[in-house]
Amino acid sequence: MKKLVALLLAICMVACMFVGCAEDEAETTAAPVAEDTTAAPEAEDTTAAPEAEDTTEAPTEEIPAAIITKVALVTDVGTIDDESFNQACWQGVEAWCSANGVDYTYYQPAEDSTDARVLSVGQAVSEGANVIVMPGYLFGTTLIETQEAYPDVYFVAVDVGSGDMTYDYTTYYEPAANAVCMTFAEEQAGYLAGYAAVKDGYTQLGFLGGMAVPAVIRYGYGFIQGADAAASEMGVNININYTYGGQFYGTPETTAKMEGWYEAGTEVVFACGGGIYSSAVEAANKYEGKVIGVDVDQSYIDPCIITSAMKGLQAVVETTLGDLQAGNWANYSAQFKTFSLNEGDYVGIPTAEASWKLNTFTVEEYETVKAEIMDGTRVIDNSSDAEVLPTVSANTTVEVIG
Repeated sequence: MKKLVALLLAICMVACMFVGCAEDEAETTAAPVAEDTTAAPEAEDTTAAPEAEDTTEAPTEEIPAAIITKVALVTDVGTIDDESFNQACWQGVEAWCSANGVDYTYYQPAEDSTDARVLSVGQAVSEGANVIVMPGYLFGTTLIETQEAYPDVYFVAVDVGSGDMTYDYTTYYEPAANAVCMTFAEEQAGYLAGYAAVKDGYTQLGFLGGMAVPAVIRYGYGFIQGADAAASEMGVNININYTYGGQFYGTPETTAKMEGWYEAGTEVVFACGGGIYSSAVEAANKYEGKVIGVDVDQSYIDPCIITSAMKGLQAVVETTLGDLQAGNWANYSAQFKTFSLNEGDYVGIPTAEASWKLNTFTVEEYETVKAEIMDGTRVIDNSSDAEVLPTVSANTTVEVIG
């Protein structure tokens, strides 16, 4: 019996030894696992400051290369081949995107309305565009409605000024941080065209505007001032017929009016307003008259076009897209920007040999006048009040025709 008890005690002691060893082993292997998963040094390494500092370099190296994914241009009432500002802006989009490997397209709204333009913008965004180019003052209300609806999209509104950002001409809105509104000093371009025409010997002039919107008014008022300045310098008397067609395209009625002008002795007409030039060109060819084009160099359209009052639409679109891609949007964000000769070579008349059809006024004389505008020697009124014509000298008579 005593032997049996001793044997049982021995077995128990051995069992306890094994259990104790197992517990010790469990404790020594479990602790390192718990320490590894909660170890502070490893957590600190994953958010180390040097890695955060490296990411701050991205805006100048990584982000600009991919910031523009797709560019879309939405036309106003014109088309991308209107030989005027829609086409010039489209050429800017096309040139920049092609050179930089960026996808691009355009949308033409179904009708002339804010709702239709907003719908086209929405379609462009849904199809991947993160930059929208809007050419024309009609996009003022469209921009008001879309700039905050699409905060991650950049809006480049060309020819949209502060006076266009309104529904009722009582309450006015500002461009948001993702938008820029850009206008030009059309009065300077118009001045140079009018000055050149009179200096070249024309004394019976006409101005045919599209609609009496600020940009067109500035063109016309600059044209009057330039023609008057040249007339005063030369000591000659000039006459200027002045009218608006009420639309940005040619019509039989507008053509008939221009035919009446040319038949009565008008020598050259500044046709200012999208496709309305077609009426002036048709009438000019019937009576051997001349035409001055607008927005872009239109000399290629017809031999009767002797010069054009231009603004750098294509160049500005390309520059803006390039600056956006380079991370310089702060130069445009929430701003109304005006491009004039005071800031650079943004407006003028074409000087290429193939485009220069003036007979006595020279390129050298033109450059002199342009330089005087640049340095402030020649000051041009940039009023766009359709009810008040510029003051002229006794050498100039302006006849407003309804």
